[in-house]
Amino acid sequence: MSLTKTERTIIVSMWAKICTQADTIGTETLERLFLSYPQTKTYFPHFDLHPGSAQLRAHGSKVVAAVGDAAKNIDNIGAALTKLSELHAYILRVDPVNFKLLSHCLLVTLAARFPADFTAEAHAAWDKFLSVVSSVLTEKYR
Repeated sequence: MSLTKTERTIIVSMWAKICTQADTIGTETLERLFLSYPQTKTYFPHFDLHPGSAQLRAHGSKVVAAVGDAAKNIDNIGAALTKLSELHAYILRVDPVNFKLLSHCLLVTLAARFPADFTAEAHAAWDKFLSVVSSVLTEKYR
């Protein structure tokens, strides 16, 4: 699945706004993930998962930074996320379905934070982009 030129433009344009709130968006996305899909907490037994905790903020920042790496390297997302894919597949052994759950939570967070920008077209572009990101992150599982 590849992104069209219009979809790429939407992603890059919105990323410019998202990156200014990356820490908050990442934290909110993880909080939403853990509330909506509590089974995902099993990968973080050593974290303080209370809303707004320092560990949640730090990891949320890392998550959004990885999405940013993908957006900045939109023409070669695979190369941008290879190490992250290997980490999650071989060391952390995260169930690949969790990437889709996280993607959904990020979409909801973006829609809530940027209602004027998150048009139907933007929603579709981000959904497709995050599907590509999820696919790349699961490549090492195959």
